[in-house]
Amino acid sequence: MGTATNPASAAMVEVRDLRKSYGKLEAVRGVSFSIPERTIFGLLGPNGAGKTSIIEMIEGLRVPDGGSVHVCGLRPIEDAMRVRELLGAQLQTTSLPDKIRVREAFELFASFYANPADVDELLGWVGLQAKSATFFQYLSGGEKQRVALGLALVGNPKMLFLDEPTTGLDAKIRRELHELILRLRDQGKSILISTHYIEEAERLCDQVGIIDQGKLHAIGPPRQLIEEEGAGDRLEVTLSAPIGLDELKALAGVEAAQRTPSDNGSASYFLRGRSGGKMLASLAVYADKLNNELIEARIAHTSLEDVYLSLTGRRMGE
Repeated sequence: MGTATNPASAAMVEVRDLRKSYGKLEAVRGVSFSIPERTIFGLLGPNGAGKTSIIEMIEGLRVPDGGSVHVCGLRPIEDAMRVRELLGAQLQTTSLPDKIRVREAFELFASFYANPADVDELLGWVGLQAKSATFFQYLSGGEKQRVALGLALVGNPKMLFLDEPTTGLDAKIRRELHELILRLRDQGKSILISTHYIEEAERLCDQVGIIDQGKLHAIGPPRQLIEEEGAGDRLEVTLSAPIGLDELKALAGVEAAQRTPSDNGSASYFLRGRSGGKMLASLAVYADKLNNELIEARIAHTSLEDVYLSLTGRRMGE
């Protein structure tokens, strides 16, 4: 499994052995990665994994306890002013006065930069021209996220940070923001995005770093990580009564088995093997011998979620 990105082009961000603790909590534990130019790099992990702490240290908002960070060869703390001219950031939440109009917010932020983007062009690009005179408080959640993305772009940054940019949004609005983010990459931006959405990481990211409890477990293109975990299928099943994991692993075609949470007292399992059909057939025969009812079964190909489960020992959010 890869432990570093492929430096095919110049690194916009270089992180080495980054560490951060809050009291006894080790929030970031020896994290290393690099982000090449024109790349979307994703930090994939649940809430509390350390993603925001990493982003804030790269931005220069937090001082690392150990390790090093460079952005375009500059150090975020020591070269703070120069680094901030290169960065744009969309935080998890955007706090603006309720009575500020969208255009006013864009013009205010533009005034902070020597060479800002054209406000009208930027409003059009993020799809907010029709809302330019609307007070912030009357915007929908998706429109507020578009405002946040636009404000992050006001300074014409080379590097963009998006911290959980689509949390709480419905699927349609999420897809629309995904299109904007991909267009930014195609226009030459380098982007660091943190997310706990598996499908978001698979769709958007050129490189993904899987992080859990402050530790970076693997880095690579999503498809490569999936292939390195091994081709095959996964079988998710629910039975009326439990079966021992050793018994499941002994069934024909089953290479791995894990119990998963269940709300209704039934027994749910996650099985992996080369053939989902073969696993299902052998399990059905075995369950019938035990007078155990097979309530539900679903076969799917290996995904990034399987990679996360294999590396961390748990599903996202558990």
